[in-house]
Amino acid sequence: MSTQKQTGQIGVTTENIFPIIKKFLYSDHEIFLRELVSNAVDASQKLKTLASVGEFKGELGDLTIRISVDEKKKTLTISDRGIGLTADEIDKYINQIAFSSANDFLDKYKKDANSIIGHFGLGFYSAFMVSKKVEIITKSWKEDAQAMKWVCDGSPEYTMSETKKEDRGTDIILYIDDESKEFVEKPRIENLLKKYCRFLPVSIAFGKKSEWKDDKSVETDEDNVINETNPLWTRKPSELKDEDYINFYKELYPFSEDPLFWIHLNVDYPFNLTGILYFPKVKSGIDLQKNKIQLYCNQVYVTDSVEGIVPEFLTLLHGVIDSPDIPLNVSRSYLQSDSNVKKISSYITKKVADRLDEIFKNNRPQFEEKWDSLKIFIEYGIISEEKFYDRASKFVLVKDVENKCYTLDEYKSLVEANQTDKDGNIIYLYTTNKDEQFAYIDQAKEKAYDVLVMDGQLDVHFVNKLEQQQEKSRYVRVDSDVIDNLIKKGDNKAVSLSDEERNALVELFKSAIPPIEKTDFIVGFEHLGEKAHPVTITQNEFMRRMKEMAEMQGGMSFYGDIPASYNMTVNLDAPTVQKVTNDKDNAKETISQLIDLALLSNGLLKGEALSKFIKRSLELI
Repeated sequence: MSTQKQTGQIGVTTENIFPIIKKFLYSDHEIFLRELVSNAVDASQKLKTLASVGEFKGELGDLTIRISVDEKKKTLTISDRGIGLTADEIDKYINQIAFSSANDFLDKYKKDANSIIGHFGLGFYSAFMVSKKVEIITKSWKEDAQAMKWVCDGSPEYTMSETKKEDRGTDIILYIDDESKEFVEKPRIENLLKKYCRFLPVSIAFGKKSEWKDDKSVETDEDNVINETNPLWTRKPSELKDEDYINFYKELYPFSEDPLFWIHLNVDYPFNLTGILYFPKVKSGIDLQKNKIQLYCNQVYVTDSVEGIVPEFLTLLHGVIDSPDIPLNVSRSYLQSDSNVKKISSYITKKVADRLDEIFKNNRPQFEEKWDSLKIFIEYGIISEEKFYDRASKFVLVKDVENKCYTLDEYKSLVEANQTDKDGNIIYLYTTNKDEQFAYIDQAKEKAYDVLVMDGQLDVHFVNKLEQQQEKSRYVRVDSDVIDNLIKKGDNKAVSLSDEERNALVELFKSAIPPIEKTDFIVGFEHLGEKAHPVTITQNEFMRRMKEMAEMQGGMSFYGDIPASYNMTVNLDAPTVQKVTNDKDNAKETISQLIDLALLSNGLLKGEALSKFIKRSLELI
């Protein structure tokens, strides 16, 4: 085409394309810098490719992409020494936005803000979100190419003319508008470059490095390169040491403790995926740990919201995933669901399970040592991913009150002989607090029962999952009933009380219970033997679990609003109980003492009731 100065209209049939780009095309205006730098990287990489196949025979030289700001002129410039553009290429790639119909595009875009960019290649036009004018000064790598200058002020009109440029490549000059003046502030630009471009494969320089000299900061001649062009996940695992992985983790997450383990991902069929996932040390809290996986596309930072591609339970991991095969929308910030994403998600789940299984088999002592930190990841996976349970059931551990670890199969073999009830169900006893439930654990030990520790924040859901998966099994908290009822070996001795006697005793014991807000007690009677406690307070397993889950998640407020319900079991064989039932008129103080002792062992005796108990105990002494 003619290289004389020309004016024209960008090939869009409606004039409101630029306002739409400026206001709505990207969710974050800062994305423009990533798009323009990515284009410069593409231009540089294409020149390398041309050189490698012998089409470009010149010297590649320094391919560093340079970013500069002029705060006085309010300009931001992105310069590369890549392939550049001819006049024809400007006309094809810049002047003719590649829409089959711009009007169709606009109509569609107004309805669906997440449908277009990677498909239509609008990266360059993101510049107009922050600029009142954009200039392109470019010279193609091709022999005898004429340098060109293209200017547009954000309307569909542009001018293009010949200009002078000694070197090949492209300068994009943005004249930043008043609303976006933050983008000519050096600290802001440096932060954005570090966020989006810190691992790009071509060096990105932003100004020069400074050093402290004569009590002041002095600029040196050395480029301030802000990126690592060959990040750890692009290298072969065989080249790397543990120290390399740990140092990279510290680079990504400064001030963090060393990770527990890591997994190096590297697959090229049926999709491309590389990355490194780390298991961090987790003290408490799930939500606080999410959004620590960074998603890249060909080393360009995209997002840290990866729920669409990483299985929910693995969003607790930290690290990096890089894949050019993840379909992205206009801002490259949201994932679109398709078969590749599902395959990648399944692959990551399998890879994580295989790695954990490998560690468990090869170094079980280390696995057990780190179990308390690993537990939350594995339990979360078992609860939320059916396929992960199938794999993880081999290495998921349970720990008992003696601090011994077992696989599920090992623990079943340990307890099934002694902890199977009369109906053939294996009863797995557990505690959620060894100190608070010590008395109940002690009673279980007297029966030679083993007790698991289930004190993690996901254990109530984990227990439900295990009951669904394991046939003829129930998990019962050790304080959910009297010990003889936890694992029923036979029928209990019948209680021979008439309705009148039962009602009188219920009223007698209920009248001695101190008032406790939002708490109900159901009084019952059992023959438990002379040595068993006179009064035992327990909480029904089902209702307690429902209330605990209601506290953890929405949609179960019905259970959360129900008052706490406890069973108060009176042992009719206990000598003190027999004494008070035979002398009801003088029994109130003794009954109060028995009830308060039972409440105290459950942490339910507080305030005024506790004070009265202490005073009464001193008087009895």
